[in-house]
Amino acid sequence: MAATLPSDFDDLRSPFLPAEDKKPAAEKLCIDDMLQKYCGEFGRWQLKHFILTSLAWALEAFHTMVMIFADREPDWKCVPGANCNSGGAGGACGLSPGAWEWVGGRHGSTVSEWSLICGNKFKVGLVQALFFAGCMIGAGIFGHLSDSSLGRKGSLTVVCALNTLFGCLTALSPNYWIYALLRLLTGFSSGGVGLTAFVLATEPIGPTKRGTAGMSTFYFFSGGIAVLSGIAYIFQSWRYLYIASSIPSFLYIILVLPFISESPRWYLVRGKVTEAMKLMSTIASSNGKNLPDGVFLSLDDEASSTKTQNSGNDITLMAYKNENLENKDALVGSIVDVIRSPITRVRLFLAVALNFLGSVVYYGLSLNVMNLETNLYLNVILNSVAEMPAFTITAVLLDRFGRKPLTVATMWFSGLFCLIGSLIGNVGAWKVVRMVCGVLGIFGMAGTYNLLFIYTAELFPTVVRNAALGCTTQAAQMGAILAPFVVVLGGCLPFAAFAACGIVGGMFAFYLPETMNQPLYDTFTGMEAGLA
Repeated sequence: MAATLPSDFDDLRSPFLPAEDKKPAAEKLCIDDMLQKYCGEFGRWQLKHFILTSLAWALEAFHTMVMIFADREPDWKCVPGANCNSGGAGGACGLSPGAWEWVGGRHGSTVSEWSLICGNKFKVGLVQALFFAGCMIGAGIFGHLSDSSLGRKGSLTVVCALNTLFGCLTALSPNYWIYALLRLLTGFSSGGVGLTAFVLATEPIGPTKRGTAGMSTFYFFSGGIAVLSGIAYIFQSWRYLYIASSIPSFLYIILVLPFISESPRWYLVRGKVTEAMKLMSTIASSNGKNLPDGVFLSLDDEASSTKTQNSGNDITLMAYKNENLENKDALVGSIVDVIRSPITRVRLFLAVALNFLGSVVYYGLSLNVMNLETNLYLNVILNSVAEMPAFTITAVLLDRFGRKPLTVATMWFSGLFCLIGSLIGNVGAWKVVRMVCGVLGIFGMAGTYNLLFIYTAELFPTVVRNAALGCTTQAAQMGAILAPFVVVLGGCLPFAAFAACGIVGGMFAFYLPETMNQPLYDTFTGMEAGLA
């Protein structure tokens, strides 16, 4: 029988070095996966961050729509003892300068202070068009800066500071041309507000909640228009109004921005992984969740590669991934590629046309309240309130009826009521009917605007999606530039032009494909194969 070792010698059977505790393998996740698995897609942290950031949209509404009140044409009255019957259909333009005067004095608006009527009426449309031209330039520049050196929060800080500066300086304009220059500069800074606020508000939100949250940002813009109407009612001098509508941008910088975080995605792509991880940990703890040890952030490409290696499957996919990582230029497209493809070429033309026509109607109807000869402040509030249910309805019906039918329906709805408004005289009780037509027209086009944001993104593959969206955004800005010139035509012509835009836009939408329940293609090859 073999001898048995005493228990004191049991330790001799164990290894000389103690076995190390097995630690869980490091898990590399992209931001979307980390939000879904550990942090929460839309918890308390994201709700607070979304609301605080989206308040900037109200500031953009202040700087954009202030022109409705500042550039309005006040009522005029005949000077006692003067003969005003010779004015005829030309109104004050047919009278001698001393025969009439502005109700409330000359300092109520820019029109009355610098006599922007009769032969100078085009200057009203020109200064408003210059503002939108500035928006178009600013959106491109601050869009680049928010991706690069300044970041999302830094860009938002800069544009709010510039809006405060240019807005207050506008109130000191000694003449029309300085005023026009400062409105161009205000447009330049305002063009970056909505863009940076939208990206900063939605990037920390999980993928399944991001679309709904993104569409909700429009409520803040409409709410800002309604609040502006109240501010304009209090400050009825255009100079005081510009100061009152600019100060909130400064208050936003000192009272709100300190409580807003930079985007974790910007941190990550700039190589600031530590800052990104700290922020993700904060999001998780604020949402009542826990971010475990051994979980790290990585870019999409790195996370995908790690998953493929760990699974040990699909070696072909891994090789394909590595090949494309070595040649990333192959995955980057341009607007030239969109035009070369027969499929996306037609889609781009139609998307550009729809965004252009929709913008003419939306901004045109917003500015046209100056021509309706009804209560300006009430009319602006009604227009802004009418937009809100339009956003809700299109969001609810989007996945039930599809993108194409809704685009056609909302554009024709708007076009129909604009057509009715063009056939109604602007006298007596018909003024109210015409005002209602304008409210319903903007209701329909606000729904279109909300819908086109999603529809356009779904029409193009990932490699050229940003390029295509940039092109359609430029088209929308061009429509906004044209809208003021349509408005200054006066009479029934603006409504007739808006009706034509809405009806023709609905006809163009018939030629677009339906994208509901269709995959978001990444490449042209994938799109062509999927449509074959």
